[in-house]
Amino acid sequence: GTVRAMHVTVAICTWNRCELLRQTLERIASALVVPPGLAWELLVVNNHSTDDTDRVIEQFAARLPLRRLHEPRQGLAHARNRALAEARGEYLVWTDDDVLVDARWLQAYQRAFTRRPDAAVFGGPVEPWFPAGPPAWLAEVWAQVCSTYAVRDLGPEEVPLSGERLPFGANMAVRTREQRRVPFDAQLGHCADDRVGGEETRALRRILAEGATGWWVPEARVRHCIPEERQTLGYLRSYYRGRGVRLYREQEENGERRRSLAWWAAQAAAGELGFRLGRSLQRSRWWIRAGRRSWIARGYLAAALRSQDRPGAPRR
Repeated sequence: GTVRAMHVTVAICTWNRCELLRQTLERIASALVVPPGLAWELLVVNNHSTDDTDRVIEQFAARLPLRRLHEPRQGLAHARNRALAEARGEYLVWTDDDVLVDARWLQAYQRAFTRRPDAAVFGGPVEPWFPAGPPAWLAEVWAQVCSTYAVRDLGPEEVPLSGERLPFGANMAVRTREQRRVPFDAQLGHCADDRVGGEETRALRRILAEGATGWWVPEARVRHCIPEERQTLGYLRSYYRGRGVRLYREQEENGERRRSLAWWAAQAAAGELGFRLGRSLQRSRWWIRAGRRSWIARGYLAAALRSQDRPGAPRR
């Protein structure tokens, strides 16, 4: 009998990174192997960019099965939800505007979808790509901070995914019907320069918690660009502050018993002291651990104080 064609949607959300997006689309257009029996579309969601993003997308319209979408509400979760609403594929394969996909990336996912028809969540490795090599200090602390750069590797074998073992948004695939039941939380996700994040891991955890299964796909590889402006302490500070904001919001939503704001203020102060001392003594493992502690605490405090300033907010 004839083999039924599978239809897949590849989705990229983008905001003001037109030159990185150009590299991403060029790689897809020139190197990606589309296997027989796979029908696919590429959705590029322009999340209210003010640069040349639309012009870059138009340059690839003749080379790719591309649809350009606009999402005027700022924020990655809004942009992802726009792609989700418009997708025509049975599976949604997500990647980012600063990624180079492996030539056999789609092929690996197609094989996984076929082999695991009962599974709803899939993900593959995200390797770092430094256009000019990392600075020495970042290379020293890389093992402690690589996840902040969306680097992910769960090993060379196919393994089941779980709430603690998840892919990242730069390289994941979800069956569309499950993804539509659990859209992305617009309170999370990067929004302009606010690095709260976490919208994709929350959605994946919920999908798995509701009974779906997931699998790691080691052959579905991508490389994630880490430009020079992210190879800075300022980037790490903003990332970990965002993590503190997210922690506060999650605790507030779940009604968890929380530590006092005085405790968090002490964490911020002690961490900052350790960070400065570690930097002066050039103890990289020491200062990154202390800095992370301080920055998360600062983000938590900022979110708590903002929450208390809302009309009618309970005082703690």
